[in-house]
Amino acid sequence: MKRLPRRLGHGEEATLVEHLEELRQRIFVCLGALLVGFIATYTIHRHLLHWLNRPLPAHVGKPITLSVAEPFLTVMKISLFGGLVLAAPVILWQFWGFFAPAVDQRQERRVRYFVFFAAALLAGGIVFGYFVALPAAVHYLTNYDSKEFNIQLRAKDYYSFTTMVLLAMGIVFELPVFVLSLVRLGILSTRQLRSNRRMGYFVIACVGVALPGIDPITTVIETVPLWVLYEGSIWLSVLMERRSPQMEPASLSEP
Repeated sequence: MKRLPRRLGHGEEATLVEHLEELRQRIFVCLGALLVGFIATYTIHRHLLHWLNRPLPAHVGKPITLSVAEPFLTVMKISLFGGLVLAAPVILWQFWGFFAPAVDQRQERRVRYFVFFAAALLAGGIVFGYFVALPAAVHYLTNYDSKEFNIQLRAKDYYSFTTMVLLAMGIVFELPVFVLSLVRLGILSTRQLRSNRRMGYFVIACVGVALPGIDPITTVIETVPLWVLYEGSIWLSVLMERRSPQMEPASLSEP
């Protein structure tokens, strides 16, 4: 049985051919994890479809298909999406294993904290999207002038919408990681974040409008958590600056 790719130590030298061989092995590991995740998701795809159908109102019913191959292609897309979510930890770990030798041990521990923090925020965003944002969007949009329309949802469009909402909420919940990374790299400072707080809120509002869910209620539901995460990012950045001797210390009481 072939061994998994070995992670090089910090400062360990390797030839270009060895780096390319390691990269090739890690890509195969990622593809294998994606395949396993796809198979696992396909095995339970009926439960997954039922899970995604729960936000639908009773008067709408199950999504419909309009072509011969649409049921099969829809299930394949959902299984691929679920497989990617399941394989994400392995893919991130392989990505980290390839670039970790460039990071010393002291910084490596901090990067691990960031990875765990990012994973927790991603999961929190998906949970928030499923239990809060998605039901609100589906309820509002499928009940809008319902007496004037015969509302029927096409499976391909509905499941694309639900997966996009969940994925978008998972990504935007990574806002604290993005802000903390910019502060850590010295591109931003907490002083700039606090002095430009209104501009930050405006940018976040624009992001909220661009998220899936075109109705005003869903837009508000998606934007408010981003404002909270942005404000929390500022305070976390202040604490990070105070704890890091290489960064300019900031005061929590500064405006």
